[in-house]
Amino acid sequence: MAVLLLPFNAFALSALQASVDRNPAMENEYLVLTVTADDELESNALDTSALLHDFVVGRTTVSRSTQIVNFDTHKETNWRVLLKAKHQGIVTIPAFEINGVKSEPIDLKVVDGASQPATEESNLFIKASISNNEAYVGQLLTYTIKLYLAVDFQRGVLSTPKADGVQFKQIGDDKDGNEIVNGRRFRVIERNYSMVVDTPGKIEINGPVFSGDILVDAPTRNSMFSFQQSRPMDVHGETLSVNILPKPASYVGNWLVADLVTLDENWQDQQTFEVGQPITRTITLLASNADETSLPDLQLSLPESMKSYPEKPQRKTMARSGQSVAQLTQTVAVVPSKAGEFTLPEVKVAWWNPHLKKQEVATLPARHLKVKAAANAPAPIIDGGPQTASADRGIWPWTTALFALLWLGTVLLWWRARQRPAHVHVHSNVSGGARNKQPHSLDSAIAAQNSGEVLSALLRDLTAFTGREVTLNNLPHIAPELAQTVSDIQAAQYSRQQVDTAALFQQLKAQLASFKSAKQQQKSSDSLMSLNP
Repeated sequence: MAVLLLPFNAFALSALQASVDRNPAMENEYLVLTVTADDELESNALDTSALLHDFVVGRTTVSRSTQIVNFDTHKETNWRVLLKAKHQGIVTIPAFEINGVKSEPIDLKVVDGASQPATEESNLFIKASISNNEAYVGQLLTYTIKLYLAVDFQRGVLSTPKADGVQFKQIGDDKDGNEIVNGRRFRVIERNYSMVVDTPGKIEINGPVFSGDILVDAPTRNSMFSFQQSRPMDVHGETLSVNILPKPASYVGNWLVADLVTLDENWQDQQTFEVGQPITRTITLLASNADETSLPDLQLSLPESMKSYPEKPQRKTMARSGQSVAQLTQTVAVVPSKAGEFTLPEVKVAWWNPHLKKQEVATLPARHLKVKAAANAPAPIIDGGPQTASADRGIWPWTTALFALLWLGTVLLWWRARQRPAHVHVHSNVSGGARNKQPHSLDSAIAAQNSGEVLSALLRDLTAFTGREVTLNNLPHIAPELAQTVSDIQAAQYSRQQVDTAALFQQLKAQLASFKSAKQQQKSSDSLMSLNP
C-alpha cells in the first residue's frame, strides 16, 4: 500500500507563489499577476473573485509544464492574470488558497499615470494639440492626435476627444509614420479632427483614449527561446482648454469666420443673349479653415425684367494640406423677359478675419450683358411691360362697357329664340363647333410637348376669351391659378432635374376649362339679374 501511495504524495501540491511584473504600477495601466503552483491542477482551481474589489480583472491564461531530470519529475501550473487598479494608493493583492496551500499577499503601490513621464520612458503614449488656444464662436479649430508606439500591437481603438457642446469631425484619413524621440524610434499614427464651438467661454477638451492589445516579451526560464504575449493597454491623452470669444458687436452681415474667403463664377462665354433664353450662372464660395454648415446662402439680386430659377445649393468640406476647406456651389438659370442692356449686381459675402481681427468682404464684380429680341417669339409673350399694362388700364372701362351691351343684346335674342327650339338647336351646334377650333392649337402644343408653344397658345386663348390682351405679366391678376401653373412650367423648362411637364400641361388645360366655366356662369348670372326687375 505504501508503494502505491508514493507517486500521489510525490506530486501533491506543496507551494503556491504569487508575483507581479511591476511594483509600483500606474493607474489605468494593466499589469500581470502570475500565480504558480508546483503541481498539475485544473484551470478553475484558482479563484480570483477577491480581486474584483480593487482591480479590473482582464484576460486569464493558464499554462502547464512537466520536467523530468534524472527520473525526478517536476510539474507546474501557471495562471497569468491581467489587472488594472481602480484607484491610487497602496492596494493589497490578497493571498490565494488551493487545497489548503496559501500564497503570500502583495502590497501594490499605484501611482497617478499623469504624473509619470509619458515620452521615451513609455512604450505607448498620446500627444494632443489644438491649432489655437483662443478662437471665435463658429471658428473651425483643428485638433491633432498623435499615438506613439515603441511596440507592436495586435488591435486597438482610438476614441474621439470629448467636450460639452462641441462636435468633432475627422479630417481625412489617419497618417502612419515614424519619429525619433530621444534616440528611440516610435511608430506614430496621426489623426486630425475639426471642431466648432457655438458658445463663448472656456472649453475643456478631454483627451482621447487608446484601448488595445500590445505584444511584449514573455519571461521564460530557458534563455535560448523567447516568445511574445499579448497585453491589454489603456492610455489617456491630456486635457486641453480653449477660450472662445463672442461675435464682435461691430460685425455686420451673416457671421462667417475663416482664414480666407473667395468668390468665383463660371459664366457662359458669349456676348449677347436672347429674350427667353436661359443664362446659366454658377457661383462658387470657398472658405479656408471653415465648415460647410457655416457658409451663408448667396444673395443674388436681378433686374426686374429677369427671372431666376435657382437649384439647391451644393455644400461640401474638403481636406487640403491638413486643413478643412468649405465649398458652396450655387447654380441658377436667369431668364430675361425683354431686350436691352442689363447689369447683374455684384455679389458680396462678409466674413471675419480672426488673424487680423477685422471684418472683410469677398466680392464678385458686377456683370454687364446685352439681350436681343427673340426671333421666333410672339410679341405679347415677351413684352407686357409697364406701358402695356397702362394701356390696358386706360381702355379697359370702355371695353367692359361695350362687351356688357353686346352681352345684354345676346341675352335678349336668346330669350326671344326660346319660342323657336329648332333654330336654337342648330345655332348651338354651330357656335360650339366654332369654339372648339380655337383650343385645338393648345391641344396640339400639348401633344408636341412644347412648353413655349403651350404658353403662347394659352395666352392667345385667354385673349380671345376675355376680350383683352393677356400677357405673362398681367396673368396673375386675371387668373392666379393659371399663373402659378405657368410659373411651374417655366421652372421645369430651365431645371436640370427631370420634371413631369406632361402632368403640368394637363393641369393647365383643366384649370383653363374651369376658368372659362366660372366666367361664363358669372356672366349668365349677372345678365339674368339685370333682366329681373
